[in-house]
Amino acid sequence: MKMSKLFVQTLREYPNDAEAISHKLLVRAGFIKKLANGIYTYMPLAQRVLTKISNIVREEMNSSGAQELLMPFVQPAEIWQKSKRWQVYGKELLRVKDRHDVDMCLAPTHEEVITTVVGEVVNSYKQLPVNLYQIQTKFRDEIRPRFGLLRGREFIMKDAYSFHTSQEDLEREYKVMGDTYTRIFNRCGLETKAVQSDSGAIGGNVSHEYMVLVDTPTGENDVFYCENCNYSANSNHAQSILLNETTDGGFEKEEIVDTPNTKTIEELAKFLNTKPECILKAVAYIADSKPVIAMIRGDKEIEETKLLNALQALEIRPMENDEIVKYLNSAPGFISYLGVDKNKVKVLFDKTASGMKNFVIGANIKDKHIVGKNLEEGIEFVDISTVKEGELCPCCKKPLKVTKGIEVGNIFQLGTKYSQPMQACYTDPEGQLKPFIMGCYGIGVSRTMAAAIEKYHDDFGIIWPKEIAPFHVDIVPVNIDDAQQAKIAYDLYNKLCELNIETVIDDRADRAGVKFKDADLIGFPIRITVGKTISEGLVEFKTRKDGAVSKLTFEEAVKECQKILLN
Repeated sequence: MKMSKLFVQTLREYPNDAEAISHKLLVRAGFIKKLANGIYTYMPLAQRVLTKISNIVREEMNSSGAQELLMPFVQPAEIWQKSKRWQVYGKELLRVKDRHDVDMCLAPTHEEVITTVVGEVVNSYKQLPVNLYQIQTKFRDEIRPRFGLLRGREFIMKDAYSFHTSQEDLEREYKVMGDTYTRIFNRCGLETKAVQSDSGAIGGNVSHEYMVLVDTPTGENDVFYCENCNYSANSNHAQSILLNETTDGGFEKEEIVDTPNTKTIEELAKFLNTKPECILKAVAYIADSKPVIAMIRGDKEIEETKLLNALQALEIRPMENDEIVKYLNSAPGFISYLGVDKNKVKVLFDKTASGMKNFVIGANIKDKHIVGKNLEEGIEFVDISTVKEGELCPCCKKPLKVTKGIEVGNIFQLGTKYSQPMQACYTDPEGQLKPFIMGCYGIGVSRTMAAAIEKYHDDFGIIWPKEIAPFHVDIVPVNIDDAQQAKIAYDLYNKLCELNIETVIDDRADRAGVKFKDADLIGFPIRITVGKTISEGLVEFKTRKDGAVSKLTFEEAVKECQKILLN
């Protein structure tokens, strides 16, 4: 490919609306163009990367025994109503009506479609198991799309669905898919960590996410892991053992005390000469339009995904001050569950509250708290707290560490979540109708491209893993009008193309500095510069990954490209 013919526009500056480094570099290097909020055009460079990722996915999925199909992007409401998700899926589901006034939606996922298809085709246990996958565009109407391709509204995804006659067979395929995912991401040049995770709107009881661990602040998730054992989990699923599970406030009797101007845990602890872990704080929410109070130890924070799951709710938000007065008849900053009508307000207690004695709690009166309080008998505790680094591993009791991660894949054990309500059944050996036992396996193809940039970049641009780089070699003649430089550059170009090495020759009349900057920005794994050293029979050979530069002969440069790229 001649650089003068490549359909690309690099920019001198980062876009103003970009936060994530992958977003900044994808736009500046000419890989994507914004069309609307969270919706992008994939330019030729990006399409080459996406094609390579997709091909790796296809090869590994096919090798695992899965079969590719392609399902509709526009789906009728009827199948979503049958699965009972039409009413409960959030506003991310973009609902539309066709010209016949029939309710439709743009696909955020394809569980309903695949369950319908397999339910119509598979009749007998003899046709099972089966694993079907596609690589398809999805659309989720995110309320705040950000970070470019990491959280866009339209995206490209590989999703696979397996169907089984038993839980044991599902677990077998679940492991097959887990191993397949590891191979896929390794081939993409990305090391991933499989972590326990929340199943979210997809459903199911068991799920794992495949995370690319990054140092950038735009890593979406906190990943907690133990260096002593194999435990690792997303923050929305992580569990821990507290360093001090039992806390005693030391207050000798229960009484109401004045606590003026102490609306924060820190202010209250200082005023009462106690510790935050000796305070039972109340956090008020509105969940699916209903009031909720979550009680948790003062030094801990609510993990809202855990809370959402504990409530079996779809949407949750903090309660406003006027709502606190309306629903709780309390003063903001001094609330508690005491005196609340539990028929009208749902109250949950985090497990961290179970070891508290003689603690401090709000009195539901402005500037007043209760000290020396103890919980009543019969309270049920749930895990709705966020794990902190340094708390102990639930498996081996060693300190947990935390890092940032970007989800690029996920796998779920769905069970009969979709087959049962949709009446998708097979006939077992005894002639009985049984619902399919299902698994679901997703990979964000466009997210993987962005995650690779979050992982591999420097101040000059992208550093593509060679496996998914748009082109492998950039040949830069310093002066394309110099006949000798042009001849050597084109001879190199033609030789590398003959060897099936994807090569670009920068035949533009621009200054060498402009060409070098574009090469680093776009992220070609190898840059070969043809300049004045050709009088000595040498070219400059630079590897983007480590910045190493050497002077090589024509033949040596070709062999080095083969060594790096074809092995």
